[in-house]
Amino acid sequence: MRKRLGVNIDHIATLRQVRQAEIPDPVQAAVFAELGGADGITVHLREDRRHIQDRDVYLLRKTIKSALNLEMAIHPKIVEVALGLVPDEVCIVPEKREEITTEGGLDVLRNLADLKIVIQKLRAKNIQVSLFIDALKEQIKASQEAGADKIEIHTGRYALAEKGAVQNELGKIVEASKYASSLGLCVNAGHGLNYANVYPIAKIQEIETLNIGHSIVARAVFTGLERAVRDMVLLLEHADKSSGN
Repeated sequence: MRKRLGVNIDHIATLRQVRQAEIPDPVQAAVFAELGGADGITVHLREDRRHIQDRDVYLLRKTIKSALNLEMAIHPKIVEVALGLVPDEVCIVPEKREEITTEGGLDVLRNLADLKIVIQKLRAKNIQVSLFIDALKEQIKASQEAGADKIEIHTGRYALAEKGAVQNELGKIVEASKYASSLGLCVNAGHGLNYANVYPIAKIQEIETLNIGHSIVARAVFTGLERAVRDMVLLLEHADKSSGN
C-alpha cells in the first residue's frame, strides 16, 4: 500500500497574504488537493500568522473530508487554538520568527518537560500528536518519553545534500525509521521533498505518511493543483510497487 500523502497548503496562503487579498483561498485549494488524491491536508499556524490564518483552520476543519494535520509550536495561544479546533493530528515543530521555513528538527530532549504537558492536553482531546525531529536516536527516544504517538522525520538535510552525501543522509532516515517503529512510534517524513527526490524516501517501509507542500504548490502554478497532487500520488504508487510492499 502506498504512502499516505499529506499536502501542505501553506504557500497558497502565502500568495494570498502578499496582497492581503481573499484569493487564492487555501480552503478551496484543499478541496482540489483532495480531488487529486491527497490523504490529508497540512497547515502550519504560525505565531506571526505569516500565511495560514485562524479563519483558515476553522473552515478547513468543517470543510475537508480527509485528515487535518495542524503544524504548530507550543506557544500557549496556539495550543489553545488546537484544543478548540481538535484537528485529527498535531505536529509540533520548532519555530523562529526570522526563519523562512522550518530549519531543523525539534529539540525534544531540551523541551521534554513542556512537551509532556502539551501532549497530555492534546491527547486528552483525542488528537494524535507527532513531533517533527531530526533523524537522531536520542530525539526519537525522547519523543516516546514525551508521550507522542508519532514522529515526523525532518528530511531537509537529505533534500539539500550534495550528490556524494545523499546516500548517507538517506541511510540515517532509514535507520531512524526502523528505530522509531521498534519503539512503537508511527513514522512520517517531510521537508524539502519534491518530484525528483521523493522516490527513495517513499520506499522506506516504516514511513507511513509524507507531508509535502512547496514542490506541489510550485508545480501547480503550471499544471493546476489537482494535477500536481495526482502526479505526486502516482510517484508514491510507483515506489510502493517497486518495493514489493
